[in-house]
Amino acid sequence: MNPLQVFAGNASIGLADAICSQLAVERGRAEVRRFSDGEIFVEIHDNVRGADVFVVQSTSMPGNDHLMELLLILDALKRASAARVTAVVPYYGYARQDRKVSPRVPISAKLVADLIVTAGATRVMTMELHAGQIQGFFNVPVDNLYSNPVLLPHISQAVDGIPLAVISPDAGGVERARAYAKRLDATLAIIDKRRVRANQVEEMRIIGDVAGCAAVIIDDMIDTAGTVCAAAEAITAAGAKRVISCATHGVLSGPAVKRIAESQIDMVITTDTIAPRPDVLANPKIRIVSVAGLIAEAIRRTHQEESISSLFQ
Repeated sequence: MNPLQVFAGNASIGLADAICSQLAVERGRAEVRRFSDGEIFVEIHDNVRGADVFVVQSTSMPGNDHLMELLLILDALKRASAARVTAVVPYYGYARQDRKVSPRVPISAKLVADLIVTAGATRVMTMELHAGQIQGFFNVPVDNLYSNPVLLPHISQAVDGIPLAVISPDAGGVERARAYAKRLDATLAIIDKRRVRANQVEEMRIIGDVAGCAAVIIDDMIDTAGTVCAAAEAITAAGAKRVISCATHGVLSGPAVKRIAESQIDMVITTDTIAPRPDVLANPKIRIVSVAGLIAEAIRRTHQEESISSLFQ
């Protein structure tokens, strides 16, 4: 079997170190720095010839820089004759631009997929894609991991025996919310929201009964937190006892942290697919859960050619 090696870009060094600890391997030595004009320089310091290599890098803020780092690392490993190069992208940026919603706009998720494959990835591993069909944008195998094995225990602990209602923040997230509701033995409700523009919601209505329940809003990401904070107000007005927001990717851009602190939300549970900033860690309402163990097990199974889908059964 080819040796297993794990490298990381600057966006995910902490997560990569935790993954390496779980796998009992040392993180590969790589230099990722910038020239004085801002161009990115990459050099791999370990011998990777014939190795099974995994590159851990989220394309989080600043997304363009971190994406370029990932592409250059993949290219360097390909040219260094690695046997297989798997791009482990815990947070896949540009995923929300997965179709043409108006004339003369790009399908950015497809473009990024093409870039990753062209750069040298022979396999891709990611977590909670914004839309599952993005897997079809790649011409290599894609493993889309789910965070529910990590998040479910923390949700159960947070609700503390109160009757539970799982909320989908929009119609597109019903399938995800239903999967959580089934595992938590909870009722299901949906928020009908109407947007004025991106990141701004005009109106919200609750479809379903949340009175007397601990309401858990399930989504793949929290960006500016405008939607989830407005949803918390609507859910509280509908009679919910507690409001918990649960999302895999804590993007938390712009005024998100301040909004959460001032909102009706009792707790936000998210993961470290995006390295949490100091202001996120300092917010007492936000709980960060690590997915390092889950990704490490998926890497181990990929390396040993075992089933990954059984992780989520």
